[in-house]
Amino acid sequence: MDTLASISSIKVVEPQNPILEVKDLHVVFSGFKAMKGVNLAVGDNEIVTIIGPNGAGKSTLLDAIVGKSPVASGHVYYRGQDITNHSPYDIARMGIGRKFQNPNVYNELSVFENILLALKGTHSVFASIKSKLTRVKREKIELVLDRVGLLDKGFAKVSSLSHGQKQWVEIGMVLAQDPAVVLLDEPTAGMTPDETHLTGEIIKMISQNHSVVVIEHDMEFVKQIAQRIVVLHQGEKIAEGSVRDVQSNPKVIEVYLGREQIDIAA
Repeated sequence: MDTLASISSIKVVEPQNPILEVKDLHVVFSGFKAMKGVNLAVGDNEIVTIIGPNGAGKSTLLDAIVGKSPVASGHVYYRGQDITNHSPYDIARMGIGRKFQNPNVYNELSVFENILLALKGTHSVFASIKSKLTRVKREKIELVLDRVGLLDKGFAKVSSLSHGQKQWVEIGMVLAQDPAVVLLDEPTAGMTPDETHLTGEIIKMISQNHSVVVIEHDMEFVKQIAQRIVVLHQGEKIAEGSVRDVQSNPKVIEVYLGREQIDIAA
């Protein structure tokens, strides 16, 4: 099947000066080609949603962007600078924040303390908790908590929160690092429908100040947030465009939407 033909049939408006750009990306694991020449461009304050069946390479793409998976060939650019295969620490320090599928939080600390630990420039748990809390830090933490809908939960232990709220804590921890680009890997996994909808509203709010790339399977959620959708299959980009563009693409229907029996136009 002609993958290139299916892509060329969709009119895609990509950013002229992307803040994040992936060009002809190839990732290989022990001879297995996990990424096969993927291209991606993300503009300022844009939400790009990545979908595709299991094994499509969605998480691998984010891993390659943040230096977690080595790039065999191709390039990753941030603000025009080649950051291909830089260390995850350097990439995070430059301004790309990543949230993984499962919440990575400190359950026995408060929500407030979790955000405090994540603040840019914080070096250790002990030093952060014991150091004097400045007005600037307090205001920053409160702003982050407000943006993720947890201002009234600031002094609650994370262990007392619902699964969805723990996901929001980790999104807040990413925001506390002041990234220009936020990468979210299945942020609604395990959430209730109400939590999922609220997460969509949080992401739309985040995009007012950050560029956001989201991997997601919940198509109703994708419809809620998507400005542009990229579809991956077996390590290749097979389609890109709006919700309507993607839902009408024969290749996408064959490999993903048809099999999942989901009508994202509904």
